[in-house]
Formats: sequence, C-alpha cells, structure tokens
Amino acid sequence: MRLPEQSVRAGWLRSIRLSGFTIATLTVLVLTVVVLAPSLRIFVEQQQQLAQLRAEVEAQKAGVKDLGDERARWDDPSYIEAQARERLNYVYPGEYSYLVINDDKTVPTSNGQPISNTVQTTQVDWVRVLLSSVLTAGLTDEKPGEITAPVIKDKNG
Repeated sequence: MRLPEQSVRAGWLRSIRLSGFTIATLTVLVLTVVVLAPSLRIFVEQQQQLAQLRAEVEAQKAGVKDLGDERARWDDPSYIEAQARERLNYVYPGEYSYLVINDDKTVPTSNGQPISNTVQTTQVDWVRVLLSSVLTAGLTDEKPGEITAPVIKDKNG
C-alpha cells in the first residue's frame, strides 16, 4: 500500500521534532545576527576610513619630503642664481639679455593671413594720406577733442 505524495511530505514534516534547546539556540543565533550586524557594518566602514587616512598620511609624508628637498635646493647659491636668471631675467652688470617672444609660433595678422618671411610693399599712397591729414586738421572747425579720423580710400576702392 502506497501513501499519496502529500502524505509523504506531511510525514517528513511531522518527523521534525523541535526541542526547547533547538528553539533556544536558533533564537540566540538570530538575536546575535540582529545585534552584531550594525556593529559589524560600522567596523567595516571604520576600517575603510582608516585605510584612506593612512594613504593620506603617506601622501603628506611624501609632500613633506619633497618640500624638504626644495628647501635644501634653495640653500645652494648657484640654484638661487639660476632661478633669478630664469624667473626674473636678472643678469650681471656688463651682460646682455635677449628675450625671444613666440619664436616658434606663426602669429596671424588682423586679416587672418600668417606673417610673411619676405618684405612686402604696401599699396597705400602715403604722400596723399599725409597731405589729406594736414588739410583736414587745418581746415576743420571742430574742437581738438572732437576731431575724427578722415576716411581715405586707396586706389582699389
């Protein structure tokens, strides 16, 4: 005679016997997890903070060592002289200092074209511009603070 499948499950469940000791042990285990979980979380966070602070202390020690090396360099008179020459452009009496600005950059002109390496002539008639300026300044009735520059057109328009 075979028992139905549900009765087999019910039989297994009935075979589990919980004693008072088992219930007390499970209760203590659950309470231990509930009580220790927040403390354990705090402990892990503090360990992470401690590791971070130790790394910061090591970085600070390296910075202090670098500053000590820098201070030792400033005790050397030749280093001070080199810094004064480089940073402040100081020279000894009788020496000449040449300062090159933008030696490797091509600076564009106002119209966007790069500066040419060859000499170019302008298309402006400077004699006419000078004469026009003199005549405008001599024949104007405006006060000196109100004079505006004349508009002069060149040959091209």
